Amino acid sequence: MVKNKKVLLLMTFFAVILVVSACGGKSQESVVKKISEKLEDVNGYKVEAQMTMKKGQEERNYEIDVWYKKGENDFYRVGLQNAEEDSGQVILKNEEGVFVLNPALNKSFKFQTDWPDNSSQPYLYQSLVHDVMNDKEAEFSADDDHYIFFTKTNYQNNTNLPYQEVYFDKKNYIPTAVKIMDKDKNPLVVVEFKSMDINPVFQDNDFKRESILQGGKSEESVAKMMDDLAVMYPTETLGAELVEKEEVELEDGKRVIMTFKGEKNFSLIQEKMTAVPTTAGFVEEVNGDIVNLGYTIGAITNNGIEWSYNGTDFFLASEDMTIEELIEVAVSVQGQEVK
Repeated sequence: MVKNKKVLLLMTFFAVILVVSACGGKSQESVVKKISEKLEDVNGYKVEAQMTMKKGQEERNYEIDVWYKKGENDFYRVGLQNAEEDSGQVILKNEEGVFVLNPALNKSFKFQTDWPDNSSQPYLYQSLVHDVMNDKEAEFSADDDHYIFFTKTNYQNNTNLPYQEVYFDKKNYIPTAVKIMDKDKNPLVVVEFKSMDINPVFQDNDFKRESILQGGKSEESVAKMMDDLAVMYPTETLGAELVEKEEVELEDGKRVIMTFKGEKNFSLIQEKMTAVPTTAGFVEEVNGDIVNLGYTIGAITNNGIEWSYNGTDFFLASEDMTIEELIEVAVSVQGQEVK
């Protein structure tokens, strides 16, 4: 009996040694401490990243620029651009509040939200660190260059992405990549950090709404935004069928209203204006929260989601769907016209 206990103790000891060795000689606790200490020393950063999203057999790529300035009120500026748009969007948090900006359309949406603290944000350095620190059941491993954490996510409006794998550079403890996974642990969203400038110098106008809107416009992008309305349809309708389509000519644009009926009834409205507002002063207040639809940023309201894409405004509404179901339908529109 004594001999068996000694053998068991030796096996346990060598197993611990193997785990520690596989993780580059550092324990999970020591690495978590290092990455949290590193973050505390950061007063700001600029990040260039690429995000890839998988939808069935399709992949979509997005360029992301993140600027962060630490202060009594932290400032954020997140630019998202996909390959199919001439002008992207910017999520901005400054002393005025939280906004989603569409520079080419000179449009601003202001949100009553505690973004980015209310949900996981895969392209924000501190969000990834906080997810690692907050998950007491996080799994820890390592390869030649990275410390790797497998953690739960905190996407309030999308429980279909419950897990993530976060990679930190062994030399500087800065995140280099994150893989966001479905319930079967298949990666559906991958964010790769191409560069990170720690503690950069910011200009006075870098987090000013008017400056960002003015700098994001070009004659070419505005002209393309003003093309005729190309009607788009969701590829996911949760079994509902299109029963009515109404086109309305407006004084300065066009509106299309589509009605889908089934177990989950919903309406999809698309509207396109023929002129861009000339002033950046107007801000549309949104009583909802920010949602990332992949190809664009949207706003969740009580019974619907609204968003803009390539110069067209969309509004999806339903009294029968959950927020997750609304997001599923909205994501499936994906800016593609079905003929």
